[in-house]
Amino acid sequence: MKQFMLLFRQPSYDYSSVPKEEIERVARKWKEWADGIKAQGNFERQGSRLGNDGKVLKPGGVISDGPFVEIRERLGGFVIIKAESLEEATTLAHGCPALDAGGSVEVRPVIV
Repeated sequence: MKQFMLLFRQPSYDYSSVPKEEIERVARKWKEWADGIKAQGNFERQGSRLGNDGKVLKPGGVISDGPFVEIRERLGGFVIIKAESLEEATTLAHGCPALDAGGSVEVRPVIV
């Protein structure tokens, strides 16, 4: 099997006023989705959540605050899964809670 990285992009959102119960509901949904992939034997490893702040270095030494000020989306985290093909990896990405929040899942092969 090959490895694929699922990158979770979500709209920038302030969670400071979201009730604790809603955050717990969303966390459960993420766990259930990941557990589904694990149950199929396709889960390789969990990446860490990424912070909201960062910098972007561009050609010419230009540094900007970021990381995604232009598109109003943030890269929130990633996981590594196993699949036979890009199509299978994309199928496993279905049901990801990032999609419910208006985000997207980028599926990329990992070159080892």
